[in-house]
Amino acid sequence: MSTQKNRWVSSLIFLLFCACSIPRSGSASLQQEPSPQHYFSGLEAGRASLAFFTPTVSPGAQPFLEQIESSAEALQDYGISVVKVNCPKEDVSRYCGKENALRKAFLFRGPRLIREFPTDALFDVNSIVANVLFALLFNEVKYVETLADFENIENVLKGKSNMVFAYVPATGTAEHRAVMEAAFVYGTIHQFVLTTEAALLKATSHDDPDVSSAWLLFCHCQRATDPGQPCRRTALAQPLTLLNIHRHLKLMGAPLVTEVVEDPEKISTVHLQLGLPLVFILSQKETYEADRRTAEFVAWQLLGKAGVALLSRDLVNLNVLHRSNVALKTPDEGMPIQYLVLEDTDEVITLVEDKNKVKQIQEDEQEEEEEDEDEKENNNQDIQDDQVVEAVSRDKKRELPLEEILVLTEENFHSSLSEAARTVVLFYASWEAVSLAVLRSYCEVAAQLKGTPGVLLSRVNCWDWPGLCSQENVTQFPTMRIYKEGQQSVTYGGMWGTEELSSFILLSQVPCPLKLATMDEAEGYLRGEFPSELSSHQHTSLLGVFSTATSEAREAFEEAGNILSGHVRMGMYFEDDALALSQKYSVSPPALLLARSGGRSVEGIALSKHSVQDMVQMIRYELLDIFPEITVSNLPQYLQLGKPFLILFSAGDISQVESKEMLKLAKGRPQQEFVACWLNLKKTPVGHGILRTYFSTTPSLPVLLWVNLHAGGQVFKFPSEQSITEVNILSWLEKLQAGLEIPSSTLSEEDWKPPLPAYDFLQMMEHSMPELSPQPGDTPAQHPPKIPGGDTAGGDTATQEEPSQESTAEEVGSPGRGLRGTAPRLAARDKQGKRHSEL
Repeated sequence: MSTQKNRWVSSLIFLLFCACSIPRSGSASLQQEPSPQHYFSGLEAGRASLAFFTPTVSPGAQPFLEQIESSAEALQDYGISVVKVNCPKEDVSRYCGKENALRKAFLFRGPRLIREFPTDALFDVNSIVANVLFALLFNEVKYVETLADFENIENVLKGKSNMVFAYVPATGTAEHRAVMEAAFVYGTIHQFVLTTEAALLKATSHDDPDVSSAWLLFCHCQRATDPGQPCRRTALAQPLTLLNIHRHLKLMGAPLVTEVVEDPEKISTVHLQLGLPLVFILSQKETYEADRRTAEFVAWQLLGKAGVALLSRDLVNLNVLHRSNVALKTPDEGMPIQYLVLEDTDEVITLVEDKNKVKQIQEDEQEEEEEDEDEKENNNQDIQDDQVVEAVSRDKKRELPLEEILVLTEENFHSSLSEAARTVVLFYASWEAVSLAVLRSYCEVAAQLKGTPGVLLSRVNCWDWPGLCSQENVTQFPTMRIYKEGQQSVTYGGMWGTEELSSFILLSQVPCPLKLATMDEAEGYLRGEFPSELSSHQHTSLLGVFSTATSEAREAFEEAGNILSGHVRMGMYFEDDALALSQKYSVSPPALLLARSGGRSVEGIALSKHSVQDMVQMIRYELLDIFPEITVSNLPQYLQLGKPFLILFSAGDISQVESKEMLKLAKGRPQQEFVACWLNLKKTPVGHGILRTYFSTTPSLPVLLWVNLHAGGQVFKFPSEQSITEVNILSWLEKLQAGLEIPSSTLSEEDWKPPLPAYDFLQMMEHSMPELSPQPGDTPAQHPPKIPGGDTAGGDTATQEEPSQESTAEEVGSPGRGLRGTAPRLAARDKQGKRHSEL
């Protein structure tokens, strides 16, 4: 109902404007009064009137009388009457004296005189209407002469209302009249400001405007909530007429971006109603925030030229190519919507400004489809990591908040490393998609860690400073290192998400292992009493306990701490009463004490092997969750164990009963034989695709599966009619071992290789961290259950190359794209050159 009312009001205003601008005929609006006494006695309070006083006979008054009579009809629309008062010959008062007869006109509001006008300033209808309205709206329409006055008004309006700023070369013109008529209607909504100063117009415009023409700027001060933020300005691109001003203000009042959840054919906005096109940015749930930022950027660029809408693919079923990212709807009746594939926002803007662009883009797309097959066969070098490139390309117009990150060059690199206790350096390449994706996470980390004492975040663009990156032995990028004063740098080798990066930086602030001096400190550490740097960091705490006779194990533990620095929270205790501490948890030195869940549960583990690599391997293995939720980020850790998966797929959080039974199973005797885990399809939607690979149709959830990816690829489904309990699952596993169960499906033996060696990211991750899978003899269970086919659970696990005992964190490479072979190929591409405006 309110929408219909708004449309009715808008139509009424529009008709009023049209009526104001069309000359009338037939009705004489000029009022005649026989005498001044009669005129003044009939004035009504609050009602405006323009009066001129003239003798009964005045032959020279005819031209002025014609103009004033014509203006009477226009002024009547604004409640202003025009009156001719006849002066008797004997009247020599202020208004009827010879010096005033037809040389001045007087504007009254009720009996109060507002303004005197010399008749030579009222030379035509436009000048009369403009000057009269300007006088009546003197307190509403601000006249400014200097930039300081203009900025003062802007500052007062910020966060409150918008401003309409008009420049006219002279008052009394048709443009001046149009501005004043618009102010009469819209003055209660927007603040109108007027000037005739050419210097002020130039000071408020980025371009060099033509001061011989009138200009109008809409200043979006209501959106400028920060006092230091300038008001955006949108110029009226058409001539300054009443109809164009009305149209411009209607467009400025429309939503910047309209969110669409229905068929675009049914959509009608104010832009289409006013004869402008509507641009749709096609979005999806996973990229909504980035797509909205893109839509807002485009909307600002096209403000007043076209409307912009955000169309959700998830809510609207579009029968178009999935790679189409923009649609264009024109106001022409019967014209179909054009769905297009555009490279960047510049093309979207050109699309609106150049009508021939649509046809050109469609022809280019047709040619690309015809050549697509040839490109796949003959140009493998053009294969891209599509999801990363697409995401970066879609978001490339958004400026990164890089203010908190110090830029390092060959000149200031070494001097900057001494400015803080720890300097974090991101080495990246500005033309490379993965680097730019990581740079965005790095910016979020900088925002989170802003103000953290002793930590300085910085970056080096290896495209600009290849010599510096070569000097620092950066052979892959992105690469992140932490430089500590007087110590060897530590290279990050984990996932590139914001949470993982910030966790690594925070953990790196504390020595690893942290040496504890007293029994109270050691027990406090196990209870969760940490240094202030880790007070908000939730990690399982690991404490190594050593006696004076176990120096070999202690040294290996210290070296393992150097390798795991930034990834693990480790403490070490080797005082005289170390034996008493370890015996509280039923172990003897050397031993590991694991404090899970804030110290509520401490587990003692004897250290039987004393090599550095064995220590690293064991620590990583023991820190894995007992019954983990599988996600995209942690799946590689569990795959590297080389064990079968007993995985529970759920449509949400699993019930307390199922969780309790699965946890009992995971903690029980067979826990070393397989990975008991679960996957939440709501949080990790890729699980739907996994289930469709296992089964022709998605089974009802929850569903428990046994999958051995490392031997045979057979998938067994736990009977749906049985409840998920420890007893039922163990009985079912015994049948599997005996070969009494038939697999639900068998995965293809196809080797899923990356399209190019440079994209083997899992292999890079494997080399970036010590091997996780336990060696034979590390676990109590030596005989994992066999599945049909005769292969054991870990029988096919490939042996990974392991770092030597002398390996340090510095020698561990970070995942990313190697410089060799990639840079020369992509550097020649113009379109890859600028992914963000700052770079």
